[in-house]
Amino acid sequence: MKHRMKLYCFGESGNAYKVALALALTDTPWEPIFVDFFNGETRTPAFRALNPMGEVPVLVDGDHSLTQSGVILTHIAARTGRMGGATPAEQAEVMRWLFWDNHKLSAQIGTCRFLMNFAPPGKRPEGVIAFLQARLKSAYGVLDAHLSGRDWIVGSAPTIADLSCCGYLYYPEPFGFARADWPHIDRWLTRLSALPGWKAPYDLMPGSPADRT
Repeated sequence: MKHRMKLYCFGESGNAYKVALALALTDTPWEPIFVDFFNGETRTPAFRALNPMGEVPVLVDGDHSLTQSGVILTHIAARTGRMGGATPAEQAEVMRWLFWDNHKLSAQIGTCRFLMNFAPPGKRPEGVIAFLQARLKSAYGVLDAHLSGRDWIVGSAPTIADLSCCGYLYYPEPFGFARADWPHIDRWLTRLSALPGWKAPYDLMPGSPADRT
């Protein structure tokens, strides 16, 4: 792999952070390309030509451009031969947790965190935050119970399932999650952050709330 992959991202994006972590932890050469989401860059024709869905992350790997974090994580695991699961059974289990995270965890956190921290107060629909936090409490319970007695989500080593599920949980902004409430998740997050190459979101990608204050 002689070329450097390009990751279109911004620091506040938990989905982009998952991919940035995968690149960092697999020692993949890459460079971040800052996307100015909060000033509308993802809605511009130039960005829509790159990703018609108007979202980050976007990974450019040579002549290939990929979107959606689960697809990109799977691509990185296949390209590097790392973090994808050691057996076919483990690979299937990794995919199961990627789908679960996208539906039950990250999608809910992303919306809840945005409403609580980035959306103007007048544009926060009444009751939505409480509804999302209730759904998230159930999801945290599933993940915490699964991590009881094990170090990683799948198998005996970290995989992209871990990176997908942890993506939003390292952010400092409040969204109703406290690590102390979920001891198995807390220990798992500590193990992940001890891996060589790990960095917090705002240290790994350009862009942060502090840049806009």
